[in-house]
Amino acid sequence: MSTSLCRPTLRTRAGLATAAALLLAAAAPTPAQAQAPQRLCVYDMVGTSGDQYTMTRDYVVAMQRHGVSFQLKGYTDERVAVEDFRTGQCDAVIATGLRTRQFNGIAATLDALGATTIVRNGKIDMPASYEVVRQTVAAFTSPAATKFLVEGNYEVGGILPVGAAYPMVRDRRINSVEALAGRRIAAFDHDRAQALMIQRIGAQPVSADITNFSTKFNNGMVDMIGAPALAYRPLELYKGIGKTGAVGRFPLLILTYQVILNRSKFPAGFGEKSRQYWLDHFDGAMSLVANAENSIPASAWMEFAPEDAVKYTLMLRQARIDIAEAGFYNKRGLRIIKKVRCSINPSDSECSTPAELEWK
Repeated sequence: MSTSLCRPTLRTRAGLATAAALLLAAAAPTPAQAQAPQRLCVYDMVGTSGDQYTMTRDYVVAMQRHGVSFQLKGYTDERVAVEDFRTGQCDAVIATGLRTRQFNGIAATLDALGATTIVRNGKIDMPASYEVVRQTVAAFTSPAATKFLVEGNYEVGGILPVGAAYPMVRDRRINSVEALAGRRIAAFDHDRAQALMIQRIGAQPVSADITNFSTKFNNGMVDMIGAPALAYRPLELYKGIGKTGAVGRFPLLILTYQVILNRSKFPAGFGEKSRQYWLDHFDGAMSLVANAENSIPASAWMEFAPEDAVKYTLMLRQARIDIAEAGFYNKRGLRIIKKVRCSINPSDSECSTPAELEWK
């Protein structure tokens, strides 16, 4: 028998190699099978044309370098976005700290009443107040802080500023806490701390949510709301202010957007990379906040006397402590933020007191 009939020819060997390669390729998972896109649900008061949604598009592109592909879904109703995440319809969500507190209480304390406010010489120091937010976010971004940003299956994947929530009133004569007695103030249903604070000053909390608080203000159903400058034009809050109202230049709190991840859906270590991305884009978010605050007409702002600024800061501080003792704010988070405040403004009288610092 000819040996040439038993020995594979060059062409035969090439054909076998090709066939083997095809079989291996068919057996190997495709990129889509290896890592299906994760659904990222994004709350933006304006929707898919808003600044937050636009910034998230850039985040999606950047995270592809870390092996994660996202499919975006936009929401104008924050409650629905968070509920879809909680029930597993989203793998990650971006919403305000007021809503994400249920997933991580420590990071959400950035949105606590007066937690990031700095007062110097009787005046609110907004640059320093925003610096408190920046330094706290930077601290949370360090690898050592990962243990604080993981609760069960949830992990904070980034924090960025939305801006100070200012008191907006329909009547400029509401220019003090005393003048708020008996007045109607919008209180978000999901944030019990708001209602507690409103009752504390003798005002009447009126149930509201992100979809209707602006309408209630503009239509006169409430006398006051707290809102960031970023909401002033998109939600047409100038209609509620009209010719008689004002925006008080006093931050009730500073709002943040927080990225919350379902850890089981992402590679190990992804949360840290995600947090670093958003810290690197903190300044970009702050430029949007600054532009929004500067776009509010000077005539719409209402200033407070120095003694009132100090008094209201102390009032918010005591309310924050009481609300934490009642279990609505995370004590460890507030302790961390106080340390940051006192590193920026060590001469403040609060820095010589143990309040908030004794919490573990």
